[in-house]
Amino acid sequence: MGATNGVEITGPLHDRYDEILTDDALALVADLHRRFEPRRRELLAARKERQARIAAGENLDFLPETRAVREDTSWKVAPPAPGITDRRVEITGPTDRKMTVNALNSGAKVWLADFEDANTPLWENMIGGQLNLRDALDRTIDFTSPQGKTYALKEDSELATIVVRPRGWHLDEKHVLVDGERTSGGIVDFALYLFHCAQRQLDKGKGPYFYLPKMESHLEARLWNDIFLAAQERLGIPRGTIRATVLIETIPAAFEMEEILYELREHSAGLNAGRWDYLFSVIKTHRTRGRSFLLPERNAVTMTAPFMRAYTELLVSTCHRRGAFAIGGMAAFIPSRRDAEVNERALAKVRDDKTRESGDGFDGSWVAHPDLVPVAMEIFDGVLGDKPNQLDKQREDVAVKAGDLLAVDATEGGITEAGLRSNVNVALQYLAAWIGGNGAVAIHNLMEDAATAEISRSQIWQWLHNDVTLDGGSKVTAELVDRIITEELEAIRAEHGDAYDAELFDRAVELFREVSLADDYADFLTLPAYERMP
Repeated sequence: MGATNGVEITGPLHDRYDEILTDDALALVADLHRRFEPRRRELLAARKERQARIAAGENLDFLPETRAVREDTSWKVAPPAPGITDRRVEITGPTDRKMTVNALNSGAKVWLADFEDANTPLWENMIGGQLNLRDALDRTIDFTSPQGKTYALKEDSELATIVVRPRGWHLDEKHVLVDGERTSGGIVDFALYLFHCAQRQLDKGKGPYFYLPKMESHLEARLWNDIFLAAQERLGIPRGTIRATVLIETIPAAFEMEEILYELREHSAGLNAGRWDYLFSVIKTHRTRGRSFLLPERNAVTMTAPFMRAYTELLVSTCHRRGAFAIGGMAAFIPSRRDAEVNERALAKVRDDKTRESGDGFDGSWVAHPDLVPVAMEIFDGVLGDKPNQLDKQREDVAVKAGDLLAVDATEGGITEAGLRSNVNVALQYLAAWIGGNGAVAIHNLMEDAATAEISRSQIWQWLHNDVTLDGGSKVTAELVDRIITEELEAIRAEHGDAYDAELFDRAVELFREVSLADDYADFLTLPAYERMP
């Protein structure tokens, strides 16, 4: 597609794409790009500078220069917006047509419509997802699958509220160029949804709401807030109409929760404990800091680990002090229709998790599968009753210090060959699906997203560079990991049978080796993975 007003679309234009990629919508993208892209790049450079200081021995801490913001008790975030006053159960998932209908019909209060970690930035996913959200608001999304199953929306009053998660600041959109430059994936996702759906949401008595991922500082939140102000002014939408919940899923952001709320305060809808990406960030940030920051294998790290308890309790107390919602973490279990025993054990863990969150004061929590909505709803109903939230639970008993957030070495658990194999197996299966265009993947009865592969490959990189010996006595070496990759690939081939796609798994192995065995650590595996996509 040729350039119009400096905007060039390099991706293919499939059926109805012209309904989303209109001149006016792309003019909004171009305006935001030209005004804010330099700041995005500065902030990404600032991430690298801070990472270099941490690698050199500096510890994260609460910022002395923003102490006044933290100590000022007078400010609050905006009052709750229509449609997100009660968020006791939220379901997450990509924006494909089937998921759109099922998530909206699920009985959850909110649907996180995901253009990020539960998606892949395949061009067709990104523009097709925008069409699906608009069609859902227009109630034209009903369809019949090739198998003959009908998908149709319930009445509007029964549908979950849509909250869109655009891509993080680190991700580009290579198919939308402005003045010859790639654009920010997050700005493209935000602008296209806002342009086409903000008024549709307002007409339904709600509004354009967002989840903001992967931020590492309050200055990154300030950038989003300035983008919100500029976009609302350009589209003639009242200031403060947009509301955003920030995922606290990086450890630098955990030290700036209060400041992040402050920067977004007229647009803020709270914070979320994005715990799997948070684990990835803990490993990534301290990967060269030796054994004091060495975590046990992925499956051994639970929410009861001291550093994770500090993180979640600080999040709840921070949010409620400022009148903001605190949303809990993901229950990723996928109920099995064939194994009642697996279901019983897993549902017990889900109940324990949601009971702890609701007891801690969280206002709601996430699930990955519609069958878990009633389970989580029952737990939060038991605590909330007729109240829409727990904003009145102030958690004045919480007093988290910097050292509590950094107490990684107090985490119990070992590093076994089984744990190493699990990291390899799950990461290979996820990456093969991701390269094929699917970012929400059912593996071993869990719904996995990009955080899974990030934790898995980052742990292996860290173990390799810290001379770790497995509990069984074997040292983690590149040769050992290579052998396990070969063996696990054979196991996956046998498990998948005729459905095994050799070409996709060959590409997954190549990518996995690159991001887990190379001397240079890739900040996000999705960056080299995106370059492998059309």
